[in-house]
Amino acid sequence: MRILLIEDDKLIGDGINVGLGAYGYSVDWFSDGFQGRQALAMADYDAVILDLGLPKIDGLDILRQWRKDGHKEPVIILTARDAIEQRVKGLQCGADDYLCKPFALEELNARLQTIIRRTHGQTSSELIFEGIKLNLANRQVTKGDQVVSLTTKEVNILELFLLNANRLLSRETLQEKIYAWDNDVSSNTVDVYIHNLRKKLGNKVIKTVYGAGYILGNEQ
Repeated sequence: MRILLIEDDKLIGDGINVGLGAYGYSVDWFSDGFQGRQALAMADYDAVILDLGLPKIDGLDILRQWRKDGHKEPVIILTARDAIEQRVKGLQCGADDYLCKPFALEELNARLQTIIRRTHGQTSSELIFEGIKLNLANRQVTKGDQVVSLTTKEVNILELFLLNANRLLSRETLQEKIYAWDNDVSSNTVDVYIHNLRKKLGNKVIKTVYGAGYILGNEQ
């Protein structure tokens, strides 16, 4: 899952960036509100974490403009614990959730999982497709009653397929979703991960649509 983080506090931003990376997210972090505002138009994000107390441009103004421009990505706003009015305005402007500083990374991760699942029409904390199950809380994958050992990136790619079962995903989409802008990625990296997933889950689990991409299941 690819996350856009806009937070000007270096200590908080670095903590979120590193912490979410450990959970398997790819994070694009901007401390400048203007750059962060432009980033949403340049990449496809699964969720946005937006600090409201930004210098130069107010976080609420960024949120209002995003929603006015038609961006539907789920947004979690970060506010001071006593900023009740800000939280209310943020929700009224289109935020999906909020967190008060300071907060635990475990809670941020749980809230991200919830709003991302909601975006894809999922309510359960488990994603299941034809005997393959991903527990979103502990990132454990099972096939039948057997635990399957996957790397972090393999789990991330499998999660994308499970959230988009029976939908075609291009190589470019997969690559964009699992890597941040500052990652150095070779052209066949996604193909290698797909090969590994097939080896561990079965050759017929993920199908190749030549010239278009990959699909879990059958295209509708």
